[in-house]
Amino acid sequence: MNKIFLFFIVVLLSPPRVHSQTVPRSLSIFILAGQSNMAGRGGVYNDTSKNIIVWDGVIPPESRSNPSILRLTAKLEWEEAKEPLHADIDVNKTNGVGPGMSFANRVVNRFGKVGLVPCSVGGTKLSQWQKGEFLYEETVKRAKAAAVASGGGSYQAVLWYQGESDTVDFVDASDYKKRLVKFFNDLRSDLQHPNLPIIQVALATGAGPYLGEVRKAQLETDLENVHCVDAMGLPLEPDGLHLTTASQVRLGQMMVDAFFAIPSSAEIFSGFSVLVLFPLFFL
Repeated sequence: MNKIFLFFIVVLLSPPRVHSQTVPRSLSIFILAGQSNMAGRGGVYNDTSKNIIVWDGVIPPESRSNPSILRLTAKLEWEEAKEPLHADIDVNKTNGVGPGMSFANRVVNRFGKVGLVPCSVGGTKLSQWQKGEFLYEETVKRAKAAAVASGGGSYQAVLWYQGESDTVDFVDASDYKKRLVKFFNDLRSDLQHPNLPIIQVALATGAGPYLGEVRKAQLETDLENVHCVDAMGLPLEPDGLHLTTASQVRLGQMMVDAFFAIPSSAEIFSGFSVLVLFPLFFL
């Protein structure tokens, strides 16, 4: 075995290192995951003059940057959070405004400091988020890295918005509830938090004909401490699939309301909060 090959084996097996010299310890961690609407497509449009998809760059006041709101980059480094949160995560797509920053700007008033960990990837099916699959394992790795970086921070909730891609195929739609329950249970188990609060979004739109089946599964997970926010009726971009910037701001606020309605969530921590977002940086 040559030395170069041995070096790469050591690197791959080494635990992730997070640069966190300026980050407060004992952070509260929120996990956001899913596909394009969680990654953020608010303000994204087709520039017909150049025939490319672009983001308009408009950041509403509710989604502004704040020195007390950080995010974990794709390189597992902390930096001040700003839109688009998933620019280095959902790298094959054009990202815009999502629900993360409007959520964080309200949560920060309660927790003092917030850290976001983006993990979402557009166009992904729930089967790609199952334990053992790349998206799942990367999410767990980033979540654990965030906790290590905060000197043993505590997970406070998962924010989850996914499913549009599962409305295309009947089998995916039929198996959605089973896969969703397994995903939630596996994630809670791997993060060693069996009752971790999960705020999930019931779809506003779908890419196929089985929207009703997926929504029914989301609204009826029957798992303890899983709370559903319904995006149905929120205004959409012209593509008919993605939420507008204003809708993303509203959705983030709806998710905050659901989180703060959880018994004892108001006492969760006055330290640093970390949001782990699930549009992933790895595709």
